[in-house]
Amino acid sequence: MAAEGGLKVAELSEQEQVQGEELRRRIRDLLGRSLHIRHVDSGSCNGCDFEMSTLTNPVYDVQRFGIDFVASPRHADMLMVTGGVTRHLEQAVQKTYDATAEPKLVLAVGTCACGGGIVGQSYASRGGVDQLLPVTVYIPGCPPRPQALIEGILMAIDRCDHQRMPDKE
Repeated sequence: MAAEGGLKVAELSEQEQVQGEELRRRIRDLLGRSLHIRHVDSGSCNGCDFEMSTLTNPVYDVQRFGIDFVASPRHADMLMVTGGVTRHLEQAVQKTYDATAEPKLVLAVGTCACGGGIVGQSYASRGGVDQLLPVTVYIPGCPPRPQALIEGILMAIDRCDHQRMPDKE
């Protein structure tokens, strides 16, 4: 650990630096630029949202790998959806998905987004995100740890890369 201004900052090992560069290269090869993620809260308790916010803090700092969160679905490549889809937010979730550029990647983040959570399907909730959108990767947990979120992003990138392989030939 190196001290900067009284704070201890973890230094990346050589292997971690190489893996980070490989991830950055894969994202650029696949998309031609950074990976842009749009967060969609479809009725969550904010536990998953809080864990997602840690991805941009100094500990995880996914921006150094070319992963960034954006405010508009028109700029997004991936949607990270939290919460079971409430009936009042169905239309908003669908419109956000429709506005997202191709290839559309959807991550269901947390137990509620994966299957509806303790509420499930009811008069007020449609249930999991897969009841409305095609989900690329499910990230279970209540809430999932930041490491699981990063792994889910990597899995989605791998799936997108495999889907696009015929286009590259």
